[in-house]
Amino acid sequence: MSEISPLTFTKKSQATTSNLRLLVLSNGHGEDVIAVRILRELQQQDSSPEIFALPLVGEGHAYQKLDIPVIGSVRSMPSGGFIYQDARQLSKDVRSGLLKLTLNQFKAIRRWVKTQKKSGYSPKILAVGDIVPLLFAWLSGSKYAFVGTAKSEYYLRDETGWLKRDTQAARWEGWSGSVYLPWERWLMSRQRCQAVFPRDSLTTEILKQWKIPAFDLGNPMMDGLEPSFPQKRFYASDTRKQEIERPLAIALLPGSRIPEAYKNWEKITVAVSALIATFREQDFIGHTSGNIVFLAGIAPGLDCNILAKTLKNQGWNIVPNEDSPINIPDNRALTLKHKNAFLILSQTAYNDCLHLGDIAIAMAGTATEQFVGLGKPAIIIPGEGPQFTPLFAEAQTRLLGSSVILVKQPSDVASQITNLFNNPDRLHMIANNGKRRMGKPGAAERIAESLMKNW
Repeated sequence: MSEISPLTFTKKSQATTSNLRLLVLSNGHGEDVIAVRILRELQQQDSSPEIFALPLVGEGHAYQKLDIPVIGSVRSMPSGGFIYQDARQLSKDVRSGLLKLTLNQFKAIRRWVKTQKKSGYSPKILAVGDIVPLLFAWLSGSKYAFVGTAKSEYYLRDETGWLKRDTQAARWEGWSGSVYLPWERWLMSRQRCQAVFPRDSLTTEILKQWKIPAFDLGNPMMDGLEPSFPQKRFYASDTRKQEIERPLAIALLPGSRIPEAYKNWEKITVAVSALIATFREQDFIGHTSGNIVFLAGIAPGLDCNILAKTLKNQGWNIVPNEDSPINIPDNRALTLKHKNAFLILSQTAYNDCLHLGDIAIAMAGTATEQFVGLGKPAIIIPGEGPQFTPLFAEAQTRLLGSSVILVKQPSDVASQITNLFNNPDRLHMIANNGKRRMGKPGAAERIAESLMKNW
């Protein structure tokens, strides 16, 4: 556990001419990343505020990269923030000191607000995530804004109406008329709540029914995904020829949490093996190269040697990167070959893996949503958790709609890919669906501009 006293704030102060002081609260690694994207844009605004942060889950490494001082206590918990998926994870967190940590964080927030007011500044709170940072923002006594990353009306309905759910518990989920419960909407409708930024247009539209200051500005999750190559190369005059001659590219997204990601990887490689066995040169839909290239976007915190060992045990061999028919700008990438397939492990070319992939085999949260947001289909396989459980995977199918296909077993992936590429109309529908549900890039900048305008 680490803590920074409020008395040390001025020692790391950022250059600013504004009287505004901003404290950002977030509850998870993904939420930290989204918050930092907004803060980076906020720092580019005229008279930008001095910024502080308190990550309620984890240690807030994303803030450290932006040199934003952290107030109060921070600690990594066993669940990694995924206590909603499994009650046992909550029990582990409580035994690890969750209640004491939460109390200390609440005190730190109140102390920060009091300190800023005494110093003649105007303190504001930006809550990013779910009800926990939102509640803390309200309890702070200061004005606040909320970026709702965790909930979407798509979990319950789409543009045509309510989704049909089989279980009794599922039928109760929309009892209050929204995915956001009455007490959450109450926190968002308080006078001190200056702005709410839902993750999609549908959720914004529903929240406005309760006179909540909701703004439809997009999802910061889709920011910062530009590839290293010019995107216009996909629209050249010889596009049709390129599509026929190039190999089929499949993105592999195992997630980032250790050790869960390693277990996910084992399942994904089973799907990969089944796919190689299913497809032969004459079976490639719209491709004549005879090769499949798997592009694995691996989180920096994972050990690629462990992933490569799993592949070697299944008959893959390491080859020079130049042997692959698809090259990515990563000199440290690891390329393996097995029969007519290549597999590239990269920890720095994540964006390129997303853009080059025709389809994804995924067991991840954010990465799956980003891939779908680019207008592409993803096949998902339920894992053992704590994040990518069968419950999480089922919820993701509701969140992302037709853009994701949930299979029970890794061996089912091959037939689903065959069905997809035999149905161009379905692929067109998937492209429109993903872009509509995830929104256009640039949301972080739009949110930053809105914050400065409303504050």
